[in-house]
Amino acid sequence: MKNYKFTIHGNAYDVTIKSIEDNTIDLEINGSEYKVEVEKAIQPVKTPKLVREKAVPATDSTPSESTGTKAQTKAGTGLVKSPLPATILEILVHPGDIVKVGQKLMVLEAMKMENSIESDREGKIIAVKVRPGQTVMEGDILTEIGD
Repeated sequence: MKNYKFTIHGNAYDVTIKSIEDNTIDLEINGSEYKVEVEKAIQPVKTPKLVREKAVPATDSTPSESTGTKAQTKAGTGLVKSPLPATILEILVHPGDIVKVGQKLMVLEAMKMENSIESDREGKIIAVKVRPGQTVMEGDILTEIGD
């Protein structure tokens, strides 16, 4: 309910809008109830919807000897970093495991939501830099993926 105070030609009016449906408004003016029809239908205000893109961890690559060919730019070590501050819930890979693009590496919890961290490159897990229960900040290194 919305309350308003109007003064028209020196007369004070206390107006309470009780409900709005289509083009009909139920209101109370100085204790008396009225139904008012408006010519144009009143459109309710819509709350905007938040749409987020899927979070993908950034992998920094340090290529070993780049000769300009596309195949060799993936060579070297890639660092999988945390996309947001979170707590490590579960680690699904171990050093020596072979991973493929899109394979789930670990699960983080941030703001009571679980977030899966997936590999964005193929290779072998060289090192896992975190442990379950550890808190990480955005940009902290989670794993190293090599050739």
